[in-house]
Amino acid sequence: MKTTRILIALCIASFVLFAFKSDFQDEWIVPEKYVNMKNPTDPAVDLNIGKALYKKHCQSCHGSEGYGDGTKAAGLEGDLGDFSSEEYHAQTDGELFYKSYFGRGDMPNYEKKIPDEEDMWLIVNYMRTLKE
Repeated sequence: MKTTRILIALCIASFVLFAFKSDFQDEWIVPEKYVNMKNPTDPAVDLNIGKALYKKHCQSCHGSEGYGDGTKAAGLEGDLGDFSSEEYHAQTDGELFYKSYFGRGDMPNYEKKIPDEEDMWLIVNYMRTLKE
C-alpha cells in the first residue's frame, strides 16, 4: 500500500514538472540589458550584407521570407517564428539580437559562427525588412 502511494505521488509530481517545463520552454526571457540595447548599425546601410548573412546562416530554417518554412524547418521542434508578423516586429532590436545570437533549444548559438556582433546586427536590420 505504501509503495502504491509513493508511485502515485511520483507520477503526479512527474506530470506537474513536465507540464511546467513545457510552459517555460515557450517563454523566451531576454535579459533587460538586451531588451534596452540599441542597435549600433544604421539600418539603411549595408542591408545587402545583412541579407547575404541571413541567406547563409538563417534561411535554411527560417525560409527566404522569414515564415519559418525553410528546408530544415520540418526537422526542428518548436515555433520558428514568423519574421513578417506584427508580434515579431513589436520586439526591440536588442531582443531580436539576443535571440538570434545566443539562441536556445533548436536555435543555435552563433557566437562562434558569427564572431563579429556587428554582423548579427546587420542580420537584425535585414530581418526588419521581412514584413507582410
